[in-house]
Amino acid sequence: VQLQASGGGLVQAGGSLRLSCAASGSIFGINAMGWYRQAPGKQRELVAAITSGGKTNYADSVKGRFTISRDNAKNTVFLQMNSLKPEDTAVYYCNARRLGVGITYDYWGQGTQVTVSS
Repeated sequence: VQLQASGGGLVQAGGSLRLSCAASGSIFGINAMGWYRQAPGKQRELVAAITSGGKTNYADSVKGRFTISRDNAKNTVFLQMNSLKPEDTAVYYCNARRLGVGITYDYWGQGTQVTVSS
């Protein structure tokens, strides 16, 4: 599975950005896709995820501000980020997950920088 992320950049606090992640390759059986982020000196954390059935999950810190969606026909996942805060600054990584029997396969995109200035 190859994941190509795009859409990061520099924005002022209160602004918006939209991230995109296009999946290609052996995408059959991918159960969920999502976005993680990692700020300097911090661990990578889940931002939002969406299952193949459309069920979504968000970190508490982004609920009400971020929206994850997917275009199944284009194998693409989007993250609409509104009301951005300086603490949202991080490298954002696209993730695809395939559940096997007793094992989980995680695939990662290259990461895209999001910087929110105060």
